[in-house]
Amino acid sequence: MRNRRAALAAIASAATLALTLTACGQNSEGGSEEKKGGGEDATIGIAMPTKSSERWIADGANVEKELKAKGYKTKLVYGEDDPDQQVSQIENMITQGVDALIVAAIDNKSLNNVLQQAKDADIPVISYDRLILGTENVDYYASFDNEKVGELQGGYIVDKLGLKAGKKGPFNIELFAGSNDDNNTKYFFQGAMNVLKPYMDKGQLVVRSKQTALNQVTTLRWDGGTAQKRMDDLLTSSYRSARVDAVLSPYDGISIGILSALKSDGYGSGSKAMPVVTGQDAEVASVKSIIAGEQTQTVYKDLRQLAKVASNMVDAVLNDKKPEVNDTKSYDNGSKVVPAYLLQPVSVDKSNYKQVLVDGGYYTEDQLK
Repeated sequence: MRNRRAALAAIASAATLALTLTACGQNSEGGSEEKKGGGEDATIGIAMPTKSSERWIADGANVEKELKAKGYKTKLVYGEDDPDQQVSQIENMITQGVDALIVAAIDNKSLNNVLQQAKDADIPVISYDRLILGTENVDYYASFDNEKVGELQGGYIVDKLGLKAGKKGPFNIELFAGSNDDNNTKYFFQGAMNVLKPYMDKGQLVVRSKQTALNQVTTLRWDGGTAQKRMDDLLTSSYRSARVDAVLSPYDGISIGILSALKSDGYGSGSKAMPVVTGQDAEVASVKSIIAGEQTQTVYKDLRQLAKVASNMVDAVLNDKKPEVNDTKSYDNGSKVVPAYLLQPVSVDKSNYKQVLVDGGYYTEDQLK
């Protein structure tokens, strides 16, 4: 146990021992009462990015549920995509004396000073889903295999267009990426481009806008409205006499914006079929869109399992144990390689959504009607 907690634990243990001996004699464990899931009345601060995204609401609820089941108290806050607000929220939780922090960063480079405050207060930090950059004061990282997410998206486009089956195209594709202040963005994009670029180099996939570099295709704060405007501009500038065959979208909220632009341009009606449009997070609106034949695919990440991993990390650290990790090389945040536990994502489309999402208990059939 960390020093300040060790002293409290020793006092509590001695008091418990005395009471137990008086009441019924010493038991085989030396008289200590059983801990409730290792919680010891500790409070865990949880900082999530925004309530405007369905997935982050689910993340907050899932993390709270897992921690409370272990006997911990929780303090959950949402920064509403304002980095300064998130910093202030974390400062307040440090002042209030939380015992650990789970942080899904809004801006991965804005937390250095406040995490130094956490370090000075002996508060461990778990970086949740988005790696926090530029600081040694991140103890562990809980996420999914982010490059694999992009590979699933890129691979789905290749398969759906029949490129592996021998169709040579050329097919027109446009590329979208996530927010430039989210470290995951480069991993998603890199994974997708690992799959798509060979076909682009051979001329089987053509980006008519010529916007192929990551810094040309990012979408600040993963905003669907921003994506919709960019897709509108692309259709106007590059597709007056051509059609879009595929759109690489990294996230369902961005996909919804892209689809709105496409529908406004006549896609999905008459002979103008919808292009292949990918996504991520299996949000309800996008799963419904997939069922309706609009969005084509999403990448499912079981947030229940991510919450379990993060809460297990906290529990281990506060009880002087080493959390389980499965990657100690990939996630260099610029100051250190952060030990990580990565979960595996799953590609979902109309053919398997029932098996993966409904049979897996993530959604009910009624939620998807």
